[in-house]
Amino acid sequence: MADRDYEERDKVIIQADKRYSKKERENRLLVKRSEDYQVVDEVFDMPTLMVITKMINDGIIKSIKSHFASGKEAKVYVAETPDGSLIAVKIYLTVSSEFKKRMQYIAGDPRFSKIKKGTRNLVAVWAKKEFKNLQTAHEAGVRVPAPIAVEKNVLVMQFIGDTSGQLAIPLAESQVTSADYDEIVKQMGILYQKARLVHADLSEYNVFKDTEGKIMLLDFGSAVEISHPNSEQFLIRDIQNLNRFFIKRGLDVLDTARLIEKTKGSA
Repeated sequence: MADRDYEERDKVIIQADKRYSKKERENRLLVKRSEDYQVVDEVFDMPTLMVITKMINDGIIKSIKSHFASGKEAKVYVAETPDGSLIAVKIYLTVSSEFKKRMQYIAGDPRFSKIKKGTRNLVAVWAKKEFKNLQTAHEAGVRVPAPIAVEKNVLVMQFIGDTSGQLAIPLAESQVTSADYDEIVKQMGILYQKARLVHADLSEYNVFKDTEGKIMLLDFGSAVEISHPNSEQFLIRDIQNLNRFFIKRGLDVLDTARLIEKTKGSA
């Protein structure tokens, strides 16, 4: 093969490599863009962006800083208020099918008896329900994030962490003691006797320790009034979940019947 032929072949190879590299970069970019758009479309769709904009105009939020928690139903962000303090913004996913499974926590609750058809309406009711439950619990003295505002699928509440943005730790990731167990039992009692609510979704993943080591109860979307037809069943499940976790950690617990009495204040 002549030198000229080698040169022509090398040019073809170099051009092919360039085209391949460019195509690969474009594909990677498209994948990244696709992932980004999927996240944006899932959380910050146009109706949600309009709610966020309204909250900014109303002086509730200055800016959303970063995402810190995800679930099947919602994503939670750290946001800043106009005065520079931190708050939590919980955005319920309007594309999630999980809410259809949650009707058992809404049906039988006279506060939310009229629900229009459609997932978006159900999500808005769920957000309103969590806000109302947090409000009731907070006013009764239960250690929960103070609710600030709710609009459609967006709930704003107290940020459980320090001023630098350091988050509280879920019980599942914490060192726990008998004192922690006693405090959760106490909080369940206040919730039942004063707020007249049952959490209905209590576990080591939605009980947190704040930066001072104090117990905080979160995720109140499932909470029901004690008059709810399934409240007793939900209370027993909460108690069993709590006991199961502390037993696994090698700590003594009250038996279910005794803890039910203690929670209700009939012990």
